[in-house]
Amino acid sequence: MSAITVVGSINADLTVHVHRHPTPGETLLGTTATVSAGGKGANQAVAAALLGADVAMVSAVGRDAYAESATSILRSSGVDLSGVAEVDGPTGLAVITVSDDGENSIIVIPGANASVGADYVESQKAQVEGADFVVLQGEIPADGFKKAVELSRGRVVINLAPVVEVARDALLRADPLIANEHEAGLILDQLGIAHPDDSPDALTKQLLEAGFASVVLTLGGAGALVAVPGGATAIPTPKITPVDTTGAGDAFTGALVARLSQGDSLVDAARFAARVGAFAASGQGAQSSYPHADDALPEVER
Repeated sequence: MSAITVVGSINADLTVHVHRHPTPGETLLGTTATVSAGGKGANQAVAAALLGADVAMVSAVGRDAYAESATSILRSSGVDLSGVAEVDGPTGLAVITVSDDGENSIIVIPGANASVGADYVESQKAQVEGADFVVLQGEIPADGFKKAVELSRGRVVINLAPVVEVARDALLRADPLIANEHEAGLILDQLGIAHPDDSPDALTKQLLEAGFASVVLTLGGAGALVAVPGGATAIPTPKITPVDTTGAGDAFTGALVARLSQGDSLVDAARFAARVGAFAASGQGAQSSYPHADDALPEVER
């Protein structure tokens, strides 16, 4: 069995570059359009595998022209795809708009990812049970998410993006929960917890009080905050000029889990992951921008 099993989405990314994002009702001319490999689950699996981790994927693709491009980098990076089903219908699709300043907006159409429910995850029981780390996001059905947590005998890492309704007891198994500030607020809403103060310190404090064993709050260009009962540690990030932030958060998550699987502490893993996320934001696309183990990463200014 693999050290890391990612139970999540595989998508084809249809990316359109524009000078700026359109306003509602506005038509703009794009500059380029590409189809590439994506999906939050696949992104995180690839990011971990390229850094030397032993990774397997539990997911599904459709019987369409997008399936090959969606899985191409998973294959070349060495991810075990024996747990990826081919189902009738389309492969998941993400429509991404990237502006000149590197910011993106994304619409995700689940496609085959909708079939990764409890029954399918149960059919991959050995792969999930045997993993040291099980990694989950928010792009598969909630019952599949819950089943993966129930089957897991290892450490569960959850990046609930997008924030969807999932079973409370399953969500609270996260160690760590990885979220950005907006997602952290939505997760507190889902748990029925008011959060009048949305500062990073307050959000992580409330998430820990809700029952999470550890929290990693990502803060974009400001780095991240790692919080455990008893204290929090600020994680700096290298200063870069972003080219395309698509998938940079997934690169962070994949790198963090890779280093945890190799024995790093959560703080040390997050420090490394911040550099990987910055590397990814410096290139075009999601998986195509991720570093290999021997790539030089940007350094944090001292």
